[in-house]
Amino acid sequence: MGAPRPSPASSSTARTGRGSAGPPWASRPTSSMRASTRWWTPSAGSSGTAQHRWRGMSVAACAGLVERGDPDRFRAAMTAPVAAREKLFPLYAFNLEVARAPFVTKEPMIAEMRLQWWRDVVEEIVGGAPVRAHEVAAPLAQVVREAALPEAALDALVAARRWDIYSDPFEDQAALDAHVDATAGGLMWLSAKALGAGDDEEGPIRRAGFGHGVALWLMAIPGFEERGKRPLVDGRPEAVREFARRGLEALHDARKTRLSKAVVPALRAAWQAEGVLKRAVADPGRVAQGALTPGPAAGAAALALRAATGRW
Repeated sequence: MGAPRPSPASSSTARTGRGSAGPPWASRPTSSMRASTRWWTPSAGSSGTAQHRWRGMSVAACAGLVERGDPDRFRAAMTAPVAAREKLFPLYAFNLEVARAPFVTKEPMIAEMRLQWWRDVVEEIVGGAPVRAHEVAAPLAQVVREAALPEAALDALVAARRWDIYSDPFEDQAALDAHVDATAGGLMWLSAKALGAGDDEEGPIRRAGFGHGVALWLMAIPGFEERGKRPLVDGRPEAVREFARRGLEALHDARKTRLSKAVVPALRAAWQAEGVLKRAVADPGRVAQGALTPGPAAGAAALALRAATGRW
């Protein structure tokens, strides 16, 4: 059974002012895709080379996409050193492009083709083939190849989005957990590995990603249901509370593990997750109401504190 249907006032359309309901990352930016370079300041040693200028503009295009389509991850990435942003923004833009693919058409076959296009891009990048001409594919290829990111995690992130094309519910809670791990968990692991995480850190980093993913999933429930989806295996308040509790437990498990300092900027993408999950545990009814996100001032203060103290 799905979660209780939200009232019109709590739907994604009402909360965001967009004309069509859906998860926040499913809508296309309303402005043109202009490359913004205000986040990127080349170092003295790189500003004079055409290669670095080209890379800066390519990554800036990714940053612009993320700023408009995934503003929370954008704000988190902006607290990272510039060198880390050059790795995070292409991965976040890739995730955004893949996440949007099922929502830009009502034709399942076209949506499947869009996802397959990205699976082919990943295969070609990992295989060393020429990179397709696309504003995200080129900088993504550089990050993937420099860090030797695993094809399996990249492909799983894309393949998991096939669920968004159709209206079928998850078979069971294990299937929903696997979806969250492949998407949010996979992206967290890829981002951290791009920043230098060791393979022995994958477990706790994926746990952090799972906790973040549960928070994102619960915030997206009203939008999913507006689209006629059944995003929860069990929508009863006690089941929603348990799902949120397990996400919170995953975050706490990850924080107990000593992880490389270099990966903190990737983990900081989960800066709002703990508060969101605690609200869902305290009052599962807030999920259907779309009332889990903190106010802008509180959210900005929390992120600033984490950045100032080097925490996530």
